[in-house]
Amino acid sequence: MVMIWLMLLLSAVGALFWYNEWVYHLPTPIPKNYKPVSTGRVIELPGQLKAYQNKPLFLHFFNPDCPCSRFNISNFKSLVKQYGGQVNFVIVVMNNKFYTAKAIQDKFDLNVPVLFDASIATSCGVYSTPQAVLLDSQHKLYYRGNYNSSRYCTDEKTSYAKMALSGLLHDHARLVFGPLALRAYGCQLPNCTR
Repeated sequence: MVMIWLMLLLSAVGALFWYNEWVYHLPTPIPKNYKPVSTGRVIELPGQLKAYQNKPLFLHFFNPDCPCSRFNISNFKSLVKQYGGQVNFVIVVMNNKFYTAKAIQDKFDLNVPVLFDASIATSCGVYSTPQAVLLDSQHKLYYRGNYNSSRYCTDEKTSYAKMALSGLLHDHARLVFGPLALRAYGCQLPNCTR
C-alpha cells in the first residue's frame, strides 16, 4: 500500500514538472496593440539611456514575479561577468509593484543600472519576460529574443543571447536565429498571468 502511495506521489510530481515545462514552451500571446520592431531599426531610448552610446547596450527585461525571470538570474550574471567590459548592461524591471533599484541589484548581486520604464519594452518590441535586447553602439536593434531554449538557461547550444553578444562583438552583420530564439515565451507583461 505504501509503495502504491509513493508511486502516485512520484507520478503527480512528474506530471506537474512536465506540465510546467510544457506551459513554458508555449509562445506568449501577442498583445492586440503590439507593433513589431524590426532588426536594424534605430531604437529611440529615454534620456537616462542616451549616455550609453560608446558601447553596445544590452537590456535585460525582468519581472521579479515571473518564475522564468528568476531562473534566468544566474545566466544574466554570467553574461555581465563575461562581457561587462565591452557592453553596457541595464536591467529593465517590468512589474506594477514597487521595487527599488537597490532591491533588484541585490537580487542579482550586481551593480548595474536598473530602470522601471515600461515604454522601453514598447520601443524594443518586448511583450514578455525574460527577454534580451541587444543594441549596437548606434542603438540599432541587433537582437531581441530569448536567452535560451531551456527554462533554466542550461543548454549552451541554444544560448541565444550569448550568441548574439558574441556575434555583435565579432562584427557578424546578421546572425540567423530559429523560432525558439525569437518567439517570445515566458511571462506576459506587466503581470505574470501566463
